[in-house]
Formats: sequence, C-alpha cells, structure tokens
Amino acid sequence: MTNDAIRLTQLQDRSHFIHPWESMADAGKNDRSVITRAEGIYVYDEHNRQLIDGPGGMWCMQIGYGRQEMADAIADQVMAMPYMNPFALTSAPSAQLAARLAEKAPGDLNHVFLTTCGSTAVDTALRFVQFYNNVKGRPHKKQLISRADAYHGSTYLCAQVTGKDRDKNWFDVDSPNVHFLSQVNASKRPSGTTAEQFCDARVNELEQKILQLGADNVAAFIAEPIQASGGVIVPPDGYLRRCREICRQYDVLFIADEVVTAFGRLGHWFASKEVFGIEPDMITCAKGLTSGYLPMGACLISARIFAEVSGEHANGATFAHGYTYSGHPVASRAALTSMDIIEREQILEHVRAISPYFQQRLQELASIPLVAEVRGLGLVGCVECTVGGAASLEFDMDLGARIDAHCQQLGLMVRPIVNKCVFSPPLIITVEQIDQMIAILKQAILLTMQDLELECGIHIGAVAA
Repeated sequence: MTNDAIRLTQLQDRSHFIHPWESMADAGKNDRSVITRAEGIYVYDEHNRQLIDGPGGMWCMQIGYGRQEMADAIADQVMAMPYMNPFALTSAPSAQLAARLAEKAPGDLNHVFLTTCGSTAVDTALRFVQFYNNVKGRPHKKQLISRADAYHGSTYLCAQVTGKDRDKNWFDVDSPNVHFLSQVNASKRPSGTTAEQFCDARVNELEQKILQLGADNVAAFIAEPIQASGGVIVPPDGYLRRCREICRQYDVLFIADEVVTAFGRLGHWFASKEVFGIEPDMITCAKGLTSGYLPMGACLISARIFAEVSGEHANGATFAHGYTYSGHPVASRAALTSMDIIEREQILEHVRAISPYFQQRLQELASIPLVAEVRGLGLVGCVECTVGGAASLEFDMDLGARIDAHCQQLGLMVRPIVNKCVFSPPLIITVEQIDQMIAILKQAILLTMQDLELECGIHIGAVAA
C-alpha cells in the first residue's frame, strides 16, 4: 500500500468503523495495523511486514490462509447459486453439510441448525431449550446454569450466560433465570486443596445448585470444554464427565459450547467425546467450521430430545426461529471444502502429533519471572503475566499491551486478554514455526520486563538460565 492509501484506510477506520470491544475513550484515535494479505500461518501488514498469526484470526484459522481450493469452491458456488431461502427451500451444500456434521458428531447429535456465527449458534441452543420445555408442558423449567469466566457470545441470550463481568458491565443482560458456578481453574484452588478435592468441590457445586433451584426448574447447563476467551482454562480431569452424569441424573440438558474447540483445535472434529468423554445433548460450533473463510455456525441437537418435541409429540408447535442466512449455500460450500482439506491432508492427525511439542515449548516460558502461569491443551495456549504487588486491572492491561506491541514489532501477533497472551495458531503450523513463535514471545516478555524496570522502577527478578 502507498502511504496515502494507508492514511486513508486508517482515517476511514477511525471515523466510521466501530470495532468489537471498542474502548469508547479511545474511539476515533487508534491507528490500527492494516492487514493487506495473508498466506499459510502469516499475515502481512501495510508495510508488508510478515507476522505469525498467533491467535489464528479469532481461534478460527484452521487450514491456513490463501487456499486456492477454498477460493475456487466459493467462487463456483457464488456463480451457481449464491443464496437460497432457507425458510422454504434447501440446497445441496446446506443438506450435505448438515449430514456431514451429523456424521462427525458424537452420540446421536444428528439434527443440525445452521447459523451465521457462534453467538447465533448458542442463541439457537438456548431458544431450543425454552421451546423444548414449553412443548413438553414444563414452562417452569427455564433456569440456566453457567460458569464464572465463561464466554458464550455477544447476542442477548448468549450474553446472559456469559460469566465475564467486564464484558457485561455496561449492558442490561442480568437475568434471574441464569446462575453462575465458581471458576474451574485448578491452579487457583485454595491452599492445601488437592486437584482432586478441587474437582470434587466444583462438581458438587453443580449438583447443589440444581438441588437449590429444584431439578424441576433447571433447564440446562452450558459449558465450554475449554474456557477460551476466559483465559484458556482447562477443567480438572473428569470434571465435565461427572457434570454430564449429574445433568442426566436430574434431567438437565447439557450444552457443550465447542465454538472454539471443534474442527481440530484439540485434534478431533469435536472435543466433547474424544477428549473429555462426554456426549452432550447439544453442541454449538462455528469459527473453524469454515476455517474463518466465511461466517457460519451450527447448533447440533440430539435425536433423543428432538424426537420428544417433533412428530406425534410436536403438540402443534413450530420452532419459530431462524436467520435470513441460515444454511447459506456459499458458506456451506466453504465449510465442506475446509473439511475436505482437513481430511485429505490429515490435519487432525498433525494436530495430535504436534500439540505436545507446542505445549512443551509454551511451558518453557514459565521460568521467566514475569510469567505467572502457562496453561493449554492441543493447539490452544495461554501465557499469563503479572507482577506481584503491582497487579490491578489498569496495570495488567498495560502489561498485556506492552507485550503485544513488542511481539508485533518482532513479527508475531498475539491476542492479549488483559494480561494473558492467548494462542490458537493455524492447525498447519510446523515445529520450526512453533520455535519461531516461542522465541519471539520470550523476547517480547523480556523486553517488557526491561520496560517495567526502566520506566516504572519495578525490579522483577532474573531469568533462570
């Protein structure tokens, strides 16, 4: 891009483009990097600087950028039929995608509602829960249970079950029908408590909450297998499986929010059964469904619960829910093509093979004094940084921004969630590229330590040899 083109783009961006999670105090002041092209695991900014895409877009870039096969499939579908009315018609790509997702899903999740993104997928699941209990003559069974640090989306129902307070403070989304359990990060358990005891307590908390509310009143429990935007929180071993058993015992639907973990992030099409040993009543997914090439999501519903409110059990009801772009044929073709590439190139197998190395390299950063904790699973990870005695939200946000800025200067994009550097690189990443990514992150953290010592007078400590 020419300098004039860069300035014009940034002016238009500042003046007109409201970004997600816009800091209103800074609105109209940010000169954001302009990404001009991308290839493989790399993106290129307005100065043609190559950057490793550490967060994989927004947890979604599975097969890598610049796939000609994807471009051809999308273009062919646009020319053949760019749109069909999903309320009255169908198309081959939409039907084929629904069938393929049903084939890959665990258990009997073989009914598929195609949506536009993860938020609309979760909204679909929550609305189906309401519909399900109303059709069954149980209008009182509407209480929902979620967890602290959960993130389930930005639309209204999703925001109600999101457990990240700072994402909700300025919106009226509190609901008397939604209840939150305690955080499940075992590393932050009380002193003297074993991981097993911590898991027991968190599982017991779910059961006690159901009993407190009354099982006849509790409709569903929603949980991400890994709490992604909450800071890559991996639950204790056995936690999800035991929660699933409690839900089944008390006739509470279990919704697994796999918007991040599906389509290979943990080395499988879906993580629920293969990684965590559960067969949910519903799964929501998006992001990696099309590898980020087009917007799309899906809500998968089990045959058991679908049968209870359809056919002779429909009670005259219509599931009056949908979107103009439900089952969009072009997005469906993109999803099918992405899945073809994942299968043909054995990307799931690659993820399972390379993930231990990725996690090992991340853990090496734990020796840096600024690093408080490293956690992750599969090809998703988090490096959390802090300074003892100086921690505050303002300080931690500045800390994350400093690391982010150094990373970008050195050739790496990270996603700072306050003081947490979050990674979910394209699934095609190689050993050599992981080494490059970790080397840049380490240097960026060390440079940030120097900043804090020189600018703030904070001595953090020496790095272990």
